[in-house]
Parts: sequence; C-alpha cells; structure tokens
Amino acid sequence: QVQVQESGGGLVQPGGSLRVSCAASVTMLSFTMMGWYRQAPEKEREFVASITRDGTVNYADSVKGRFAISRDGAKNILYLQMNSLKPEDTAVYYCNAKGIAFERWGQGTLVTVSL
Repeated sequence: QVQVQESGGGLVQPGGSLRVSCAASVTMLSFTMMGWYRQAPEKEREFVASITRDGTVNYADSVKGRFAISRDGAKNILYLQMNSLKPEDTAVYYCNAKGIAFERWGQGTLVTVSL
C-alpha cells in the first residue's frame, strides 16, 4: 500500500523558519515526482515545489528563494524547508507523490504564520 504522511507543521512567527516532512511507505524510487502543495483558507490548492526522480526541482514564484525541497532516499522522507515565512504562507501543506500509474496525497499538515 503506497502512502505518504506529512508532519512538522505548527505555529511560527513572521520571518521564522519551519521544516515539514513527508514520509513515504515505499522506496522513493517508486515515484517519478514528489512535491508539496498548499491550501489556504477559502482558496484553491496550489503548487509549492516539486522534485523529480532525477533530482530536478521546481518552485512556485511565490516561494522561490525562501523555500527548499529536498529528500532523504535512505529514509524515504521528503522535506520542505521554509524560511522567511510570511502570514500569506499560512495554509495546510500537502505532500504529493506520483508514480507511473498512481498518485497519492497525504492528509496535510497545518502551518500558521502569525505573531
């Protein structure tokens, strides 16, 4: 059973940093791409960052230079390091994993940026 599960969300002050994680139940070599999406209150889910199996990364313009996606293949964990956080980064962050013939979403982890 292919599953992904996020963790690491929480409350952080503006300008602060936070790292969220996504643990996969199978080897990350099973996925052609993994990524992070987010959904703010009353808004649609939007793309944040992705990394392909060969290591190509891509970021939304709104997070370029502040967020960094990475992975630990030995532990099958995907990370999103978030720096210089802004109130508008407040959202539920979802992990997404795509394989040749499947796609999985995690349950999400809430990140709140506020004083």
